[in-house]
Amino acid sequence: MTTELLLISLLFLFLIHAPIAVAIGASAMLAIVVQGEFPLMMMAQRMFGGVDSFHLMAVPLFMFTGVVMEAGGISRRIIDLANALVGWLPGGLAAVAVVSAMFFAGISGSAAADTAAVGAILIPAMKRAGYRSDFSAAVQASGGSVGVIIPPSIPMIIYGYLTGASISRLFAAGIVPGLLVGGSLIAVASALSRKSGYAATQPFLMREVLRTFRRALLALGAPVIILGGILGGIFTATESAAVAVVYALAVGMVVYRTIGLRDLPQLFAEGAVTSAVVMFIIASASIFSWVAAIESLPERVAGTLLAMTENPVLLLLLINAVLLAAGTFVETSAALILLVPVIAAVVPALGVDPIHLGVIIVTNLAIGMLTPPMGICLIVSGAISGDRIVDVSRSVLPFLAVLLVDLLLITFFPSLSLWLSRLVSG
Repeated sequence: MTTELLLISLLFLFLIHAPIAVAIGASAMLAIVVQGEFPLMMMAQRMFGGVDSFHLMAVPLFMFTGVVMEAGGISRRIIDLANALVGWLPGGLAAVAVVSAMFFAGISGSAAADTAAVGAILIPAMKRAGYRSDFSAAVQASGGSVGVIIPPSIPMIIYGYLTGASISRLFAAGIVPGLLVGGSLIAVASALSRKSGYAATQPFLMREVLRTFRRALLALGAPVIILGGILGGIFTATESAAVAVVYALAVGMVVYRTIGLRDLPQLFAEGAVTSAVVMFIIASASIFSWVAAIESLPERVAGTLLAMTENPVLLLLLINAVLLAAGTFVETSAALILLVPVIAAVVPALGVDPIHLGVIIVTNLAIGMLTPPMGICLIVSGAISGDRIVDVSRSVLPFLAVLLVDLLLITFFPSLSLWLSRLVSG
């Protein structure tokens, strides 16, 4: 009875559009009250315990790094470099939007921050160049979704925290899939742009590449420090996030001088608010997962899946379908905490490497960021372009199609994820 109440109340709160953290926490609290075995004080203790982790400290630090780098004028320099690299393609600005998002992904670790930072500049630029508004928003939303695959990735940090998987290996495993996804999005954007008659922005000139690279060199230093430090075993993901914050502040305040002391309170407040939203969701999802574990929900769901089929290929397809559906309705951090315990219970029957599984899960949830009603990248892009979500959703369909093909490649060709991860781990 408690399990049914937990799930029904959660679904009801989702349907009435309650905030995601409130919906998860309230359904868990109702289940605790009905069960009557534990005092409500346990809820506060479990929520605190859910975020009391050294690994999760990396989440607010990476998010604050993105805030500082954006305020420090980093986005403009990255976009100029991307324009020099791919602006010669048909629909040059569309390709630039994806490449810029890939560069920025190496700084922020957040798809929403990625979409907002680059989209604020490129969506208006595309519209001025004659691109359809909904197409501009769809391109930027698609590029922003790569932000959780290319390291540093906040969802990968959460997955590592939940499963005990090495975060450095997860980061290494996300590089090739991230490049695959980004490359395929550029191909689709260029093909659609050629069909619509959108022109290139400039010819390819090596001297322009070198000039913009020099201007963006310090901006690109953040992902080099983050990934180089982690993959080289110099520091952990959390330590690298702290180093990235110091680096971002130094670049913005000392080198570029676009950030002053009086700007810091606003930047700290912005970073705190964005981080608090994610951490509150994680805390609420932790108590939900605790109640679900008491009710043996993961094991029961795993048993149901295994009863349907024991074929590893069909099980992986089924898990992908579940994750895609969850990503459509549930915020990424919450989906991870709710679903990873369930999927982990099925993994022994799959024989899938936990690192590979992490990339599969994060890629699924990245696709979920492009599907309404919870598609955060769609929401951010639509807000910038001024388009209705339904119009942006229609334009994003070709990008979703190629992302599904990428997902199948990542799922059934483990070497795409694991060869670099194994190289890093020796």
